Amino acid sequence: MGRSRRTLPEELLLLALDPATGTTAQPQSLDLGLAGAQLVELALAGRIAPDGDRIAVVVPRPTGDPTLDCALELLRRRGAPVRAVHWIGGPRLGLRQTYLTHLERCGMVAAVPGQMCGVLPTTRYQATDTAISREIRARLDSAIRTGVPPDPRTAALAALAHAVGLGKHLYPGNEGRSSRSRLRDLIRHDPMGGLVAHAVMDVQNGVAAQPRRSAGSAPPPAPAGGRQVAAGRPATGRSAAEPARGVPMQPRRGSMARAAAH
Repeated sequence: MGRSRRTLPEELLLLALDPATGTTAQPQSLDLGLAGAQLVELALAGRIAPDGDRIAVVVPRPTGDPTLDCALELLRRRGAPVRAVHWIGGPRLGLRQTYLTHLERCGMVAAVPGQMCGVLPTTRYQATDTAISREIRARLDSAIRTGVPPDPRTAALAALAHAVGLGKHLYPGNEGRSSRSRLRDLIRHDPMGGLVAHAVMDVQNGVAAQPRRSAGSAPPPAPAGGRQVAAGRPATGRSAAEPARGVPMQPRRGSMARAAAH
């Protein structure tokens, strides 16, 4: 993958960067969004593909981007498709800072040192090439304004921007309500972006997505007493789900559908 093209995590981070304060909007959910954006970028590069609600490595060949290749290698080592919600919910220590440092090295942002309360050292990041940020924003604005189905990259960027809560940052107030609604609707134009965006929202809601059933499949029969018990789940209601890489989640059925309605 050539470095002449900005990756989706870089574009998401530039969208979230507040030009007035030099800080990123929605920092906690943004970390989840960056992990999800890596998955979409790897899918666009043909390295991974969705497998139901899971992510499967289809071509383990490196992309040439060190940060993406690290994620690809971790996925490959899993040995089997991994649920998107478990991958995104795993620890991603320093991912946002990694991308900020990369953007600084590329000359797209400048680090501005400062102090909090006159004591604690802080670093703000100011965009140095505002034309790039304007171009990214213009793609979203065009997709929202025209209603024309966007390209997969823009559709995925819109889905992730909605999932991490950037709608109110990009289109604030009552006057931005219709734009925020259309931003949410763009989620349907890219299957991979939609899968990842739903997983990001599920993690934020503290739920682990259950495997999707086909439209004609019936729910498991209820036991005596009328209480329904899912296959493989103890009667106490506690799940025996696979580990979520250190992030506790409480499984709920139908979480993906509820998240898409938000």
